[in-house]
Amino acid sequence: MKNIFLIALAVITLVSCDQSQKTGFIDNSELINKYQEKIDIEAKFKILIETFQKRTDSIGRAFQVEAQAFQQKAQTMSDAQAQQEYQVLSQKQQMLQQGIQAEEQQIQLESQTEIDSLISKVRGYVKDYGQKNGYTYIFGSNEGGSVIYGSEANDITKTILDALNAGYKK
Repeated sequence: MKNIFLIALAVITLVSCDQSQKTGFIDNSELINKYQEKIDIEAKFKILIETFQKRTDSIGRAFQVEAQAFQQKAQTMSDAQAQQEYQVLSQKQQMLQQGIQAEEQQIQLESQTEIDSLISKVRGYVKDYGQKNGYTYIFGSNEGGSVIYGSEANDITKTILDALNAGYKK
């Protein structure tokens, strides 16, 4: 009886140890940076930033012209009148700078929100991919070294990237 129990325990132990765990890893930076949706998001924000920069340059040049005109006009004004005009001009400059800063922050916030959403989407896709394809673990490699070495056979970066890009094109 004791021998049967030991044999059963040994068989159960061997069977449970025999179950291999399917693992893979992805290169996080490559996956994100080569994902077409991220490339498109960056292109969209590059255009927004260029447009914003042109507009702010134009506003800056217009303000410089106004400031130069004030300097010429101030020479013919009384000190009190010149001081009053200078305060108005200073307030206008502050308002312009605040508006530019607010718009710049808005662009940064929108960009970061879209990138965060994209990263969340990619993580969800990797999780679903792992579940559907029988993976026990999918690790992410990065500069910090969460995967220092992985066999090329276990690198599923290209497979997932191709699937993500194919889904995005649809």
